[in-house]
Amino acid sequence: MSSTAQPPIPAAGDSSEQSPIEKELAVLLVNALNLEVAPEDIVPTDPLYGEGLGLDSIDILEVALEVSRRYGFQLRSDDERNQQIFQSLRTLATHVAQHRSAS
Repeated sequence: MSSTAQPPIPAAGDSSEQSPIEKELAVLLVNALNLEVAPEDIVPTDPLYGEGLGLDSIDILEVALEVSRRYGFQLRSDDERNQQIFQSLRTLATHVAQHRSAS
């Protein structure tokens, strides 16, 4: 038995672990918005607006444009689901994954 402490093994669906699409989108966010945070430091469940990552509506428009360019589908400014879609990195990634695979 070793006396060295082992880091906890993350449970399936651990909220702090980024999925591959979340990692990809975190890099997109950091590069598109010139954020002063490392992509891997973005917690997937933290809010993108306000308290979380601190994005504002202009930032979200820029992200929507970059997502449209990269993934080939439109995120419309008049979509009533935008607040839900841009709630967190995880919700954005889920939306992108659903629409990217449909195209």
